[in-house]
Parts: sequence; C-alpha cells; structure tokens
Amino acid sequence: MRTLVAPRGASRTAEIMAVVELQRRGVPFLVASDSADRQRIYVLEPHDGVLWIGRGAACDISVDWDASTSRCHAELRRLPECWAIIDDGLSRNGTYVDGARICGRRRLRDGDVVRVGSCELTFRPAGGSADGTLPAESLAAAPALTPMQRRVLTALCRPLHAAEGPTSPASNAEIAAELVLSIATVKTHIRALFAAFGVEDLPHNRKRMRLAELARRAGLAGERRT
Repeated sequence: MRTLVAPRGASRTAEIMAVVELQRRGVPFLVASDSADRQRIYVLEPHDGVLWIGRGAACDISVDWDASTSRCHAELRRLPECWAIIDDGLSRNGTYVDGARICGRRRLRDGDVVRVGSCELTFRPAGGSADGTLPAESLAAAPALTPMQRRVLTALCRPLHAAEGPTSPASNAEIAAELVLSIATVKTHIRALFAAFGVEDLPHNRKRMRLAELARRAGLAGERRT
C-alpha cells in the first residue's frame, strides 16, 4: 500500500487530476482529507491482502490526525473479486459505510464512503473510470475560467483533437492568429491558466502539454472543428 499526500497549497484541480490519473490506470484506492485539508490517497497494491485502518502508528492506513478513530479501528480485506471493510466491534465509535453502521463485513462498491471516527475515505475500485473522465461532482470543482480563457484553452488544445497531424498543443503565435489577439495577450492568459490548473511549477517544456491534458480530461478543451 502506498500513501500519496498532496503538497501543501496544491490546487483542488491538481488533487482531482491525481484521482483521475489513478482511475485511468485502473488502480484501486481510498481517498481522504486530513486535518490540514490535504488530500491523502491510499493506493491498494496487487500484493495487499489485509490492511488495518486506525490512528495507531502501526496501522497500514493511518489516520493519526483523528482522535475519534480507534488506534486499531477496522480491517480492509481483499476478497477474490472485491474489497471489503470489516469491523467486528474492535472500534469504540464504529465504522460506517454511506452513513450506515456496519457490523461484521461489508463489500465495498465504487464511490462508497467509509467513515472511521470523523474521517471519511472514498473507495474507488480497479477500473472505475478507464477513460479518465471527471465525474460530475469533480467538474463542479474545476477552475473557474473567464470566457476568453476558455477560448484560449480551446485553441491550445485544438491540434490534439485531430486524428492525424500535430501532436503538440498550439503555440502562442497560432493561438493569437486564431483568436485575433496579440501574442502578449495570449501569454498573459496562458500564465493564468498555468496557475489555475496548478502546473506553473512544472518544467517549461512540460507545462503546455500538461495543461492541455488536464483541460481535455475536465471537458474544457472544446471540440474538433468539422
């Protein structure tokens, strides 16, 4: 089991895209927010069989920030075709799935919210979202863009819609020509989009492609011209 902790100050969009990427890869995981409101993803590995959830340092899935979670609270177990959460009365405050307290074993399904103490963990199974499309609730958290930023983003991504031809996003000059803007204006919008999608710290030669990838997955890249 691997734990992925979002960097401090990570944008909500960057957190969403980390989830989308795991779904695209078909990897099962649990996702939660800690006391600092940082996203934590617990990636379930092929060799994992039984994992313990709790506040104790020895637990595989540690929620040490939550005092209402027992030191050894519940068990997550791999079954032949699914994962199950198990609470046989070990915890003081109980374990809940989608608001219902469980007693014994409960099979987990895509989107189930497991609550231990006051910590909520959302379960995503293997192959839950193979095309990497954002769910509706995630789209609501995508960055708010101005109409012009959306036009710039669409122009940036346009070459990637083609079945044949360029495989790189449009250049600033190409965007400027399409939208009848100055290159300086396009650069201003592109810098704002880098910040909105949380990619401003990437190496210069990766920013544009990553921005385009995130925009397409979020459904913000427009359509191919016919």
